[in-house]
Amino acid sequence: MARNTFDQDETLEQGFNMYHVRRLYDYMRPYLKPIIWCMFLMVISSLLGLLGPYIIKIALDDLIPAKDLTGLCIATIAFILSLIGISWIMKNRLITMGRVGQDILIDMRHDLFVNLQKLPFTYYDNRPHGKILVRVVNYINSLSDLLSNGFVNLVADIFSIILTMVFMFVLDTRLALVSLIGVPILMSIMYPLKALQRKAHQKLSTKQSNMNAYVSESINGMRVTQAFAHEEESMRVNEHVCEEYSNAWLGAVKLNFLVWPIMDNVATLTVALVYFSAVFIFVDDISVGLLVAFVAYVWRFWGPITNLGNFYNTIINAMANLERIFELMDEKPTVHDCDDATELPKIEGHVEFEDVKFAYEEDEMILKGISFEAKPGERVAIVGPTGSGKTTIINLISRFYNINDGRILIDGHDISKVTLTSLRGQMGIMMQDSFIFSGTIMENIRYGRLDATDEEVIEAAKVVKAHDFIMTFENGYETVVNERGDRLSVGQRQLISFARALLANPKILILDEATSSIDSQTEVLLQQGLDELLKGRTSFVIAHRLSTIKNSDKIIYIQDGQILEMGTHDELIAKGGGYCHLYTTQYELLRA
Repeated sequence: MARNTFDQDETLEQGFNMYHVRRLYDYMRPYLKPIIWCMFLMVISSLLGLLGPYIIKIALDDLIPAKDLTGLCIATIAFILSLIGISWIMKNRLITMGRVGQDILIDMRHDLFVNLQKLPFTYYDNRPHGKILVRVVNYINSLSDLLSNGFVNLVADIFSIILTMVFMFVLDTRLALVSLIGVPILMSIMYPLKALQRKAHQKLSTKQSNMNAYVSESINGMRVTQAFAHEEESMRVNEHVCEEYSNAWLGAVKLNFLVWPIMDNVATLTVALVYFSAVFIFVDDISVGLLVAFVAYVWRFWGPITNLGNFYNTIINAMANLERIFELMDEKPTVHDCDDATELPKIEGHVEFEDVKFAYEEDEMILKGISFEAKPGERVAIVGPTGSGKTTIINLISRFYNINDGRILIDGHDISKVTLTSLRGQMGIMMQDSFIFSGTIMENIRYGRLDATDEEVIEAAKVVKAHDFIMTFENGYETVVNERGDRLSVGQRQLISFARALLANPKILILDEATSSIDSQTEVLLQQGLDELLKGRTSFVIAHRLSTIKNSDKIIYIQDGQILEMGTHDELIAKGGGYCHLYTTQYELLRA
């Protein structure tokens, strides 16, 4: 997927090819038994449908002239039974293929979601989330009709065309040849439309992606929009995005609507040629029953061809979306277990950075040779100006990104050579953005360790001083909170996230601005609990309020991606360098 914003069109790195069809077939393979059964039923349905015109021919040419009432009754009953058989087959086909189609969509959506779980932070950092969401939901849903009806009907229609041609040639070879004149005419018209339709549906999927991305972004940023009274501007942009989608949709639909009239006109022309040939050329040996039956077969011949035209429209639309789906599915995780990765054993928390270099973009190095050591149980604070690389360092400890050079060791193990699960499973992380899932407060805290008891959850909440405010809610820990915890204050969300991280009982604890939204009084209470909790754990703390890190065992002052100073608070104050200046400036501001 191209890196862009909601108003930039995506471009496919590769066009559609038969490989996509083969991959779609791989998803259909586990369900071949019911699919083949439905195809067999549709073939029987086509055969039953073709009996109707032949029964009419017999009635008109033989039974009615002979006044054979018994034969007419038998023919009528046979005709009715064929209709009942067709109805029964259609009912069972719809039920079976509807279930099969949805099962295939579940499998595809699952594979997409699994791959999304593996993709690194860099993937989400550079892409509108709405453009990712549209692939998992809208584009997958667009395949429903293709999988539930398209392929089964395709086989049935092809068989019906072949069988109808057999019936026509059996009835009259001359008229059968006349009825085929329209086929090359149709192909010469339809082939040029193929490229135009594909481009139109690719553009449609792109504009739909843009619209979805903007709606998602607008919902997430609604508080900011209303706070700055920018609703009119937001609506103007939305109108523009929707208009572009509407124009793309109209362009695709116009091309789709060309298919049916073209096929209908060619079919009508063919029927007219058959009538003309029967009445003016082959009139001497063409009976009324034969003509009526043959014209019915001609319409039945062009009916499946029209269905194939509709299927063509469906597959053009589906394949335009399928290209996007497989593009996301093929996105390779850049952070993954190496081939010979081993399980990281139970750690003590000894962390070493050895000349680590890192860049989000190749031409802009963020960390320029970082080296330090954190011994088990040490509390390490990382401070420095905004954009100096503090958060990047703690993200690298959890290996959310791959480093460009150097090594990061935990208890002597290179973290690039151990499994991600065994690495991250021994860490507790509280990011600056405290994300709250929809559900109860109890469930949100238990996310840190899914097998934790209620008592353990409550104890963790008490340690971080979240228990008291939780109990002020009517349902306490069973209080339901919305996505992102909208009914909670920012400070309350941070405390819940803190309890979640602490519940994991990690050997390495990472706190990125963990107390930035907590008032000073609450912070004092929280610090009391943390002093006990952090004993025996290696912790990395980033905090702009330097008063919270004075008691750290080691303070690392970083600027422009380099460590300029390292030591205790007293040592760095005595040096009078960058940390001292930062601390003194903040202290003076607080006094003022």
